[in-house]
Amino acid sequence: MGVKRAVELGLDTGNKPSESIYTFGPLIHNPQVLNLLKEKGITILDTIPDKAGGIVLIRAHGVPPQVQRELKQVGFEVVDATCPRVIKVQTIICKHARKDYATIIIGDADHPEVVGLLGYTAGRGYVAADMESVRALPAFDRAIIVAQTTQNMQLFTQVKEWAGQHHPHYLVFNTICDSTEKRQSEVTRLARAVDAMVVVGGHNSGNTQRLADIARKTGKPVYQVETAAELDEAQLAGFQKVGITAGASTPNWITNDVCRVLEELPYKKGRGVRCVLFRLQRVLLLTSLYVSVGACALSYAGMHLQNIRPSLAHAMIALLYVLSMHILNHLTGGKADRYNDPKRASFYTKYRYLLAFLATAAGAAGLVMAYSHGWLPFSILLIMSVMGLTYNRRLLPRRLFNGKGRLKDIPGSKTVLIALAWGVVTSLLPYISEHGRVSLQGLVIFFGATAMVFARTAFFDILDMQGDRIVGRGTIPLVFGARKTFKTIQYTLLILAGVLLATSLVRFISSLGALLALCPLIMYLVMDRHRKGLLLPGIRLEFLIDTHFILAGGLAWVWAVV
Repeated sequence: MGVKRAVELGLDTGNKPSESIYTFGPLIHNPQVLNLLKEKGITILDTIPDKAGGIVLIRAHGVPPQVQRELKQVGFEVVDATCPRVIKVQTIICKHARKDYATIIIGDADHPEVVGLLGYTAGRGYVAADMESVRALPAFDRAIIVAQTTQNMQLFTQVKEWAGQHHPHYLVFNTICDSTEKRQSEVTRLARAVDAMVVVGGHNSGNTQRLADIARKTGKPVYQVETAAELDEAQLAGFQKVGITAGASTPNWITNDVCRVLEELPYKKGRGVRCVLFRLQRVLLLTSLYVSVGACALSYAGMHLQNIRPSLAHAMIALLYVLSMHILNHLTGGKADRYNDPKRASFYTKYRYLLAFLATAAGAAGLVMAYSHGWLPFSILLIMSVMGLTYNRRLLPRRLFNGKGRLKDIPGSKTVLIALAWGVVTSLLPYISEHGRVSLQGLVIFFGATAMVFARTAFFDILDMQGDRIVGRGTIPLVFGARKTFKTIQYTLLILAGVLLATSLVRFISSLGALLALCPLIMYLVMDRHRKGLLLPGIRLEFLIDTHFILAGGLAWVWAVV
């Protein structure tokens, strides 16, 4: 939590115009994040100048109180990114230091968090890194014992027992972060259940090193890596089960990339049916062909719901429009893919000209097919296409809109516009082409398609929050938070299932609606399994989510045949 908060403060500060932005010391112990902050013009400050200006962020580990005072005195605007758990330890130490208590800190003397904590001890602080150092300390009339927040729980338990036996009057505060404690116990349990462990995190990160040490004590092979590029694929390919954990300072995009590489490892060089299917899966997802087929299937289901004779042309218009817009979106606004999905970013860089041609051809073909059904469907599709093409383009003067002026600068616009566009092309456009107007049934089906696509897009936005924050993209989860967004998705899917079932039972739409209510319910269950940690981010999860649209088309076909 503390590391995430510090990084988000750094990224949000870096996305705002300022004269100069600094961090006092490295913000966290992760070189990839530090390089990212450097790209955003955030400089590491090691010493306090005589005179300064701009913004300085206090690192997640905290600093001595006199350092904060000096930074303000020389002219900095100070943004405190200290982890709240560290602040809690600082408060405990400060309170007891005023009462002349000595402070024993269980931690690494040269760790920046410990250095910062010592500044609150009023000169009566002592650091012990192991039991030998603890035993060597002098006896105190009054003393408190605290721990570095990422300290090994096993060592702190030994210290607590020692104090109880030899100095029962010492006050002991368990200040190890509960997430650190939980992760350490989980690593032991996980390592015993797998053949090998991969620990992801900076080589200079103390808590990452501790996780690796804890895993090694189980006797299982442990591979500590900073990024997926350091994975020893030859050795890891020989294991059946591989466990993954990450240090507190490891950003999600790096851990997710490691997950994806390991997920693909068994299928990389194989020639069996499963290997071929997995590679096909990957290509369909990377090119957006699979989600486009999903739009085609959703359009087919929508036509049955509105009692329109299914038309291959209308279904293909939906497929071609979605294919064109999704590819163009990744080509023109794919900076976030560098963090959210490096494989996709690499794919679009390598085949950008071919993909640009495919997107243009698909968009043009869709417009031609729409034109064959009249000016009204053509005009609607043309307006939607222009909006899609200009989404990442600046339309209004930058000086009038605080450096903005693009559709993408409107918070949450991506998710809402994608959902509305799908709703129009899969539900409204077929009926308009046939009757020149919109029906009441069509509006219900439009809501259904829009709600399903909103749930899909918002869910993927939650997975991509860190990458979107890095590039300054204001998605719904970044505006309202992941928890509120996920609850909104859940309510949307449950309401949709209820609406489809109810309108079908009263015969407002065809009886197919009751059958299609299964789609949002199953999507709800898949997303909930991910929330519970039972489905990792990667190809399988993305494929499962997009399969719900194809399921809608499949159910409609079965219903029509039966």
